[in-house]
Amino acid sequence: MNKVLVSTIFALSLGGTAQAADLSYKKGAPMAPVVVSPWDFAVGAALKSDYNFRGISQSDRAPAVSAYGEIRYNFSDVVQAYAGVAGSSVKLATKPSMELDVYAGVRPTFGALAFDFGAIGYIYPREQQLVDVGLPAIPLAGFGTLTPRNTDFFELYGKAAYTISDMFTVGANLYWSPNWLNTGASGTYASLTGKVTLPYSLALSGEFGRYWIGTSDTYLGPTNYPDYNYWNAGLAYTYKYATLDLRYHDTNLNKNQCFALGSDPRGTVAFGNGTGGSRWCGAAFIASLSFDITSKDLK
Repeated sequence: MNKVLVSTIFALSLGGTAQAADLSYKKGAPMAPVVVSPWDFAVGAALKSDYNFRGISQSDRAPAVSAYGEIRYNFSDVVQAYAGVAGSSVKLATKPSMELDVYAGVRPTFGALAFDFGAIGYIYPREQQLVDVGLPAIPLAGFGTLTPRNTDFFELYGKAAYTISDMFTVGANLYWSPNWLNTGASGTYASLTGKVTLPYSLALSGEFGRYWIGTSDTYLGPTNYPDYNYWNAGLAYTYKYATLDLRYHDTNLNKNQCFALGSDPRGTVAFGNGTGGSRWCGAAFIASLSFDITSKDLK
């Protein structure tokens, strides 16, 4: 990317010299067009008091850090392709060293209506299967096996956002996986979003979603995973490249349903209290500080 930017800047500087020469010897000659590179990139990082994914804590209610990098190519003013990678610290039942996300897609824009279509893979390196030894008595965990050996999976997604005015934006999202957390169950998540842009670089935003999850493979019970609702609402303040976000998250899951989805080790006999419950899905107030920058910001 740096080579592309340097080449573009060098080309622009040469263009400026040539134009000056033309003016000296060919008074009234037309200006040469400015060359704009179709390439762009974005990078960012964030510190959060809790990593919450669709209403479920991925960091055991503890702080988490994340970062991402994304490369973009603009085919035209209305179509952009992109690919990126993101990573986050996590504390999950299978004890992965991190969460690594790889994604790619295309973003068509038609006036006030913007779309985003793509695929994302969630990778959890160095996982350990969670087995609550000798506990077929736990109704949602057949023969004590609570998780697959690895929970890597992928989703296809489509998003739409409509800018009603400079102040109001509404949106809709749809994600689908044929093999949620590598359990054999399908997963479909749909949500509606809204944002209100306020003075002084403030913004109010919220989301309401529904997650439909199927039935796991036989070796996990099979488990009929609960469907659930998830919602969040918050206030964000942006200053240059930094954003401070204060947000409330919640679901309609009870502690036992939460355990079925997250396999919180605290709910097991071997590693916890054996209640079959989890606190990962309850109401949470989360603060995050993020930094984002694109190649345009460097010009």
